[in-house]
Parts: sequence; structure tokens; C-alpha cells
Amino acid sequence: MNTFLLMCWEFFKTGLFAVGGGLATVPFLQEMSIKYGWFTLDMLTTMIAVSESTPGPIGINMSTYVGYDMFGLPGAFAATISLVTPSVIVICLVAKAMKAFQNSKIVQGIFNGLRPAVVGFILSAVLSIFLLALFRVDAFKASRDILQLFNWKALILFVGLFAFYKWKPKLHPLWLILIAAAAGIVLAL
Repeated sequence: MNTFLLMCWEFFKTGLFAVGGGLATVPFLQEMSIKYGWFTLDMLTTMIAVSESTPGPIGINMSTYVGYDMFGLPGAFAATISLVTPSVIVICLVAKAMKAFQNSKIVQGIFNGLRPAVVGFILSAVLSIFLLALFRVDAFKASRDILQLFNWKALILFVGLFAFYKWKPKLHPLWLILIAAAAGIVLAL
């Protein structure tokens, strides 16, 4: 299959099955990285950072980023449309069905079952991002040196910003993002 069409198909599937929002796309992107090698897992952490710090939904930002990285503007447009299309179709169908079945015990039960599943998807994505950002499993596997397992600069930055945020909890998150970006430049993470 043509790589462009394959990218569109993968983002269509991601949009269809990534229930719970943008962070739920992370496991799908990890699979794309491993299966197709379109980007590395290290690049994925960069995509997440860029997508989280730019306006708009993270899933859309990430699909646009990958599409642009692979095929320029046409790829960005195609990947974004591919990700969004299933959601538009599903939400139209659900909205139409909700009018007819909004008081149904079965429908209420379905939504009660989906809520914990969505939390699980998001928690899985958060844990994946945490591990990718703070640990270097590949370096550890190659050297078997426990000190190589940790991304020390990122770990120190994480602990420092976490402590700073706990000390100043009313500080706007934008300041933390700016401090982290500046520290990343200085430390050349």
C-alpha cells in the first residue's frame, strides 16, 4: 500500500478507536513508530511536548505534526482529516441515536462502562509519556548499566518543577511550560 494512503488509514483507525481524547492517541502513535518506523519514540516525546504546548487538541496537533513531517502540507492536512473523520461520523450517529434512546437503561449502562475504560486509556497514555520522557530503556538494554536507565537531566527537571509547582500552586501552568522550555534549551535535553 502507498505510504501516504497507509498513513491516512492508520490515522483513521486512531481516530476511530482512540476513545478519551488526545492522550489516548499516544499508544497508537507508539505502535506506528514501532511498526512502520515513521518516527522514533524519542521523536514521539518531542511531538507530545510540541502538541501539548500549542493551542488546540493534542490528538489533532500530533496527527498534523506527523503528517507534516512525512509529507509536508498535504500530509498534515490528510493526517488531520483522517484522524477527525471517524469522530465526526460517530458523533453524528450517537447524537441521532441519543434522542431516541437517551432514557434507556442499556444506553446508560454502556456509558457507565465506557467511563472507566476512558480513564484507563488516558492513564496508559500518561504512564507511557512519563516513561518515555524520564527513562532510557534502550540505553539500559544496550549497556546493562543501571545509571543509563535514567534520563537524569529530565528527571531532575521534572522533580524541580513538580516541587516548585507544589510550593507555588497558584502559578499559571504557562510559566512552568516556559521554565521547562528554557531549562531544556540550557540543558540541551
